Amino acid sequence: MNQDVSRVVIGMDPHKRSVTIEVMTADETVVGGGRFDTTVEGYQLMLEHVAAWPERVWAIEGCEGIGRHIAHRLLADGQDVVDVPAKLSARARVFATGQGRKTDATDAHSVALVGTRMAGLHPVVSDAQLEVLQLLVDRRRWIGDEHTRKISQLHRILLELLPGGAKKYLSAAQAKALLSTVRPRDAVGKTRKRVAAELVADLERIYARKKAADKELKELVAATGTSLLGLHGIGPSGAARLLVEVGDLSRFPDRNHFASWTGTAPIDASSGDHVRHRLSRGGNRQINRVLLIMATVQLRTPTEGRAYFDRKKAAGKSSMEAMRCLKRRLSDLVFRTMLSDYVAGKVTGPGGHRGNVSDSSATGSQPHTSSSEKPLPGPVTTQRRTRLPAAS
Repeated sequence: MNQDVSRVVIGMDPHKRSVTIEVMTADETVVGGGRFDTTVEGYQLMLEHVAAWPERVWAIEGCEGIGRHIAHRLLADGQDVVDVPAKLSARARVFATGQGRKTDATDAHSVALVGTRMAGLHPVVSDAQLEVLQLLVDRRRWIGDEHTRKISQLHRILLELLPGGAKKYLSAAQAKALLSTVRPRDAVGKTRKRVAAELVADLERIYARKKAADKELKELVAATGTSLLGLHGIGPSGAARLLVEVGDLSRFPDRNHFASWTGTAPIDASSGDHVRHRLSRGGNRQINRVLLIMATVQLRTPTEGRAYFDRKKAAGKSSMEAMRCLKRRLSDLVFRTMLSDYVAGKVTGPGGHRGNVSDSSATGSQPHTSSSEKPLPGPVTTQRRTRLPAAS
């Protein structure tokens, strides 16, 4: 193979213990490929296989999921890596094969096609601060999940120990006080009380871990310089999740595209003269949950969000419809806050990418702009961030 060929795209279908790759030139000619283990030896064999193409970029499906481990190994070796969304590779597979059947080879081929044809794919970057923040915010979520499981188990046992059980929102101290009033006489009752006491002890340890995790997250988020913590309803976990998931804000041309990504923009379902919109069940569900928590917190106190919600209810919308409108408004508020931080250069990380935000509309993100009923925007048009060979 001529060593002076133009840059190639290496499409990869990753798994835990193996990867399948395909090397594709700009004219979509397949010039190499194979299946390799993810062990040290297999990884080295893969690099030796692609050494004939020094000008290369790796297109990997699922760089924030199953492909994360191999993507960051390649980044550590100075390789250029772009993330290929699973939806794009699935569409390319259907167009290329005429059907949706999956094999590792066809998946690698479809990923390579997307990497060759598409401009503006999101480059994968290595950022220590981002990695630390993601690890800690994931750990905080796991602690919360563990707390939910323990509380559910405790409620089940208390229902059998106490007539009517305990109240819905129960702390470890309250549960301990309730157990002190129970005097079971039989072996079953005594065992239930002992197990419940063990669950209370587990909850006390979980509370301590949650408190320490929140403190650590708050310090790390504050160190980034973000203004998200100043928004009512966003705590350290929510702010960290936003920073981790958003990454480079310049990939969103405006607030409408950001709302589409968060799943708060309703989908246009109009047909003929009948104009209607329906709920979007797509988008980033973790960020959608952050916005839901933010909206719920704002509804509990006399805030601008509460006033906006009440106005929507007075206009004839149901509670669910008003909540969706409020989430869309809060999505705009979050985008405006993050955009202001990036433009002002306040945020030094995570990600560390201010990028080109000239396509973003700061003037279109004013709080009084009514945007809650707007449908999903059209296709995103972004600038190319990693040079890829153009299709012939």
